Amino acid sequence: MAVLGVATSGGHWFSALAFGVTLLKCLLIPTYHSTDFEVHRNWLAITHSLPMSQWYYEATSEWTLDYPPFFAWFEYALSHVAKYFDQEMLNVHNLNYSSSKTLLFQRFSVIFTDALFVYAVHECCKCIDGKKASKELTEKPKFILSVLLLWNFGLLIVDHIHFQYNGFLFGLMLLSIARLFQKRHMEGAFLFAVLLHFKHIYLYVAPAYGIYLLRSYCFTANKPDGSVQWSSFSFVRLISLGLIVFLVSALSLGPFLALNQLPQVFSRLFPFKRGLCHAYWAPNFWALYNTLDKVLSVIGLNDKWFGAAVPTHSPSLSDSFGHPHLHSDCHIGPRGFLRCLILCALSSFMFGWHVHEKAILLAILPMSLLSVGKAGDASIFLILTTTGHYSLFPLLFTAPELPIKILLMLLFTIYSISSLKTLFRKEKPLFNWMETFYLLGLGPLEVFCEFVFHFTSWKLKYSFLPLLLTSAYCAVGITYAWFKLYVSVLTDPPIGKTKKQ
Repeated sequence: MAVLGVATSGGHWFSALAFGVTLLKCLLIPTYHSTDFEVHRNWLAITHSLPMSQWYYEATSEWTLDYPPFFAWFEYALSHVAKYFDQEMLNVHNLNYSSSKTLLFQRFSVIFTDALFVYAVHECCKCIDGKKASKELTEKPKFILSVLLLWNFGLLIVDHIHFQYNGFLFGLMLLSIARLFQKRHMEGAFLFAVLLHFKHIYLYVAPAYGIYLLRSYCFTANKPDGSVQWSSFSFVRLISLGLIVFLVSALSLGPFLALNQLPQVFSRLFPFKRGLCHAYWAPNFWALYNTLDKVLSVIGLNDKWFGAAVPTHSPSLSDSFGHPHLHSDCHIGPRGFLRCLILCALSSFMFGWHVHEKAILLAILPMSLLSVGKAGDASIFLILTTTGHYSLFPLLFTAPELPIKILLMLLFTIYSISSLKTLFRKEKPLFNWMETFYLLGLGPLEVFCEFVFHFTSWKLKYSFLPLLLTSAYCAVGITYAWFKLYVSVLTDPPIGKTKKQ
């Protein structure tokens, strides 16, 4: 805090925030790491020791390469640094290999690549409206947003304890959003196209990008009432966007197309043979569905109610709830686009196929940008973030990490609520009594799941109960936040028709 005080007085508060969270990440290096640590070590070995033609066929380990080619090349580049730390980590046959040097390299590689995320947050802060700016630095929207993004609890535990490389990927997404806010459409489109070839989960939000770029870049003029002027459509701009997508895709997939391996690559990227739900149910519609199904099976009503209603695939559901009204909302400018992007991300999380609980960050991080603009969005953000972050607790199930995750989440949640309440103190309360009661219920749930349950007779027969309760309870909150966001998109006044963006 002393460092932050000196930095804020000198105007370098953003650097202080970034430096502080980097120190925290370094302190988390010795903590537990999941099987994802071995996943990425294996990918380092695959890309380093095998020719490209074997990358998507190699199956010595169960953790086969299942990310798009740009991420494979990213691992390839890292491997050429990794060899100076420990050459043995790059042996494909060294399954579950872990050494102190391997740990340091992989942990620091995540921290180092987070530099892109830090830069993207800085660019996003430039896009924030400063009308609500207070004289106090800590009450300024830009400062609050910086903390909400740089110190995001979910990203910290998923990347720097559990272990993944989400930071620089979200950096690409936030940077592309910032470029669209800055009217640098071609750069925004390029960055998003690159992002898709790093991790294909971002396809969830591609409809928002496509419609916004078509509406705001390819159409160059509006009518006085804000509607599109059809005669202003620019085929040159459309071709330019198409060329960006084509060139990026050709660079990524071209080599595998030349090797006649695209079907193999796509079979790795889209493994629909996996079940509808992940082993730990992501807190979405299917968690509620499965919970009800489980309860009915226990009381003997399962076949009567759900015998013929088990879904086989669900992209149409996420399409149905995520894509309507995108055109009508994306025309109101960058903020409208951002709301549509979040709605696409959250709808896909709610109804998607084999969704992982970590995918909630795809909605939480961009929602941070909206939270400092309007009280209504701040309310949705706080419910979504608090519930979504708590749903990540089962990722860290080891005893030493228990106080860490509880303390970090409490600090982030208390700051989020207090700072946004202060920012919107002249407006109505951010929570009603029902929302407050629900959020406070996370406390007793945690006490039961982490402490009480282990002393009950249910521990042996119903070992799944803590996960089921966590998933179902959080699913209620995330569903509620999704519904509130959906309603706000449909009912908020069309800003674009009342003033120029």
